[in-house]
Amino acid sequence: MLLGTCSCAYTTSTALLPAHLKTVAIPVFENGTTEYTLDQEITNAVIERFVKDNHLRIVDERSADAVIRGRITSYKNAVFGFSAANRAQEYRVTIGCSVVFKDQVKNREIWNAPDLVKTANYFVVDVPGQAAQTELDGRKEAITKLADEILSRSVEGW
Repeated sequence: MLLGTCSCAYTTSTALLPAHLKTVAIPVFENGTTEYTLDQEITNAVIERFVKDNHLRIVDERSADAVIRGRITSYKNAVFGFSAANRAQEYRVTIGCSVVFKDQVKNREIWNAPDLVKTANYFVVDVPGQAAQTELDGRKEAITKLADEILSRSVEGW
């Protein structure tokens, strides 16, 4: 009986969005970097996260209750760790964005993250339990982290 009582206090559901927010538009992020296709990759990842989450339906901007606008401000792939022989073996991809979530019904900004930064490390050599990876693998992981953060800020914490 105690277990049943304790479990009632725990929930995995997110807090409810305001009732008037049912749809969201996610225009292609602006790309302020020299990384070709990064804008489309991030936009697609964010859209995919919202589709999987299913709290807000993706629609065009004119008919959306809310809109998420983003600008990619930085992209960096740098050595993060060296082997004993002073060879680069670990790298870190860092992606920075400026993101705004706006309620178009009430014409107000709900949240604004001018310096949202996510990183992902990857090894270019085999390490125990993990095969060698490429910059593209690190990039995909950092993009996934960005998409998760944008979704979380948009649908949780109300």
